[in-house]
Amino acid sequence: MKTTRIKENEINHKWFVIDAENKTLGRMSTTIAKILMGKNKVTYQPDIDNGDGVIIINAKKVRLTGAKFEDKMYYTHSGYIGNLKEKNLNEMMTKHPDKVILLSVKRMLPKNKLGRKMLTRLKVYSAEKHPHESQKPETLKI
Repeated sequence: MKTTRIKENEINHKWFVIDAENKTLGRMSTTIAKILMGKNKVTYQPDIDNGDGVIIINAKKVRLTGAKFEDKMYYTHSGYIGNLKEKNLNEMMTKHPDKVILLSVKRMLPKNKLGRKMLTRLKVYSAEKHPHESQKPETLKI
């Protein structure tokens, strides 16, 4: 049996809309990461960007379990001594609910150029509306 390789001109990226209302963050993020990488396709190859695009709406209504709102921390560091900043999940959800989902999915993707290219096809919105009607996205139930 011969292994077939997909060519760049044979790749077509479909778009999906996912409503994050009452969805658990981790379970939803793993599904999104698989779609972005293309693992849900028969033509999956780890060295080719074959994945689809994902639009997430209602990011501020995502569900979290346990005491994560107070315990989970997000750290940023500028590189200067003593400049470590930390925010808990409650602060992030009030200021940047879209960034919570974006960081969750980003950390599940490959840590290389290909992973950064995959992340460009993830669009997260905290409200119900999105400006991507021209991509003709399909609604995806998780």
